[in-house]
Amino acid sequence: MEILAYTVVAIALYLVSDWILRTIEARLGKTVPQRQVVFFVILLVLALGSFAILRSYLGQ
Repeated sequence: MEILAYTVVAIALYLVSDWILRTIEARLGKTVPQRQVVFFVILLVLALGSFAILRSYLGQ
């Protein structure tokens, strides 16, 4: 059950990170330099926070 929860959250985080990056680029009106790095940072921050919350929710 835990593996399924982490997998679903990871997929959601990927989609949310992509949406955030596209929103940033739309507001800037251009592609962000080092796009992969910015995407990774957004994904990492969201993953650390959400997995910590998920871990406390699942009681680990």
